[in-house]
Amino acid sequence: QQKLTQLHFALDTSVLRTCPLCELSYTRGAPDDESLHRKHCARVQRGLEWGKEEERELLKSGIEEIATGVKLKNSAKGRVICFRPDVGGKIGAKLATLLETISLALSSPPLSPAVLQRCKIYLFLLSSSPGASTSSREKIVGCVIAQRITTAMAIATDSDVSACTAQTSPLIPVDTSTNLYVHPAPLSTPMGIPRLFVSSTHRRLGIASHLLSAAAETFILGCPLNPAKGEIAFTQPTGAGKAILEAWGKGGIRIYDE
Repeated sequence: QQKLTQLHFALDTSVLRTCPLCELSYTRGAPDDESLHRKHCARVQRGLEWGKEEERELLKSGIEEIATGVKLKNSAKGRVICFRPDVGGKIGAKLATLLETISLALSSPPLSPAVLQRCKIYLFLLSSSPGASTSSREKIVGCVIAQRITTAMAIATDSDVSACTAQTSPLIPVDTSTNLYVHPAPLSTPMGIPRLFVSSTHRRLGIASHLLSAAAETFILGCPLNPAKGEIAFTQPTGAGKAILEAWGKGGIRIYDE
């Protein structure tokens, strides 16, 4: 008599995988998902290429170069450029890819065309090798999107949070895991930052601070903004974003609804 073997399905092995490097969840074994993950993971870690074609367009289209020879904490150098989202061409296509990467990385919805119309894009371009000229290959390793807003809310101090009771003026929770609360009163605020992104291998080098400072100084022509005076706000920040706004904003950064 033939001996039969009972087989079991291994249902505890999930085909849905979350990458520990880029935090993207994708279906393992699905070619489209695998391809999307490979491209996204590389961009999140190392940034996007900025080549000769983009540089030629930059020179023709009047894109503003805000700062050159910007030295980072590891002695690498880069530059900051600024342009409107409707730039078009190769740079417009590169921006579309970058915005998609940022949305996936931050798990945030894409910015609507109406919002983008009120924005300026600030990019940090890092030279591929020490002492390289801007004509050599560079990478987009950081991005700040700045938009015109009207009001924002002041961040509550730790003492404000401790003193808050049901009888006092209520605070609005933004992120309870980082103890981030705001006062509900709307305050006049001219500039908002709906998106901030730095590729993972280039973090803690000062790129975010350089981009934010460039935006504060140039977003409104002839009117530099001071974050310490509450003139700049962020949308709901992540834990890492909270650390940046505290260090760069010197206690004056506000929060606004996108």
